[in-house]
Amino acid sequence: MSGLTHFDEQGQAHMVDVAGKAATHRVAVARGRIEMLPATLAIIQSGTVKKGDVLGIARIAGIQAAKKTSDLIPLCHPIALHGVSVTLTLGEESVAIEAEVRTADRTGVEMEALTAVATAGLAVIDMVKAVDPAASIEGVRVLVKEGGKTGRWERSEQ
Repeated sequence: MSGLTHFDEQGQAHMVDVAGKAATHRVAVARGRIEMLPATLAIIQSGTVKKGDVLGIARIAGIQAAKKTSDLIPLCHPIALHGVSVTLTLGEESVAIEAEVRTADRTGVEMEALTAVATAGLAVIDMVKAVDPAASIEGVRVLVKEGGKTGRWERSEQ
């Protein structure tokens, strides 16, 4: 299983030992979108969704999820997050979601950024599903990661 760090020599899943790694400043940025009907976006923008402030609640859901990533993803390390920002932007047929997660630790925060985006998207869907059951989460991906021995990585198409 060469190259896959979550498997040992026998192919068994394990948590990577990061004890010997240096704590460094690490950042990850992830992005995704919720596709929905234009009428649904209009309802969100007007603030008339019966469950409340869709974007505000989704932002908090994303931040909470980033902090709970190791509880959701079995082999993720519980790490101290020093900053989480989740931004939701209304488009014509979608809500764009971007999360940036920062820490100074021994392992990266890509999973925390992805979890923040996915959960913020789920919160949006939960709030609009009564009027738009076809709303969907699309394109969740890491855009940037920096820190650690590999330094900075950036997706070529963003």
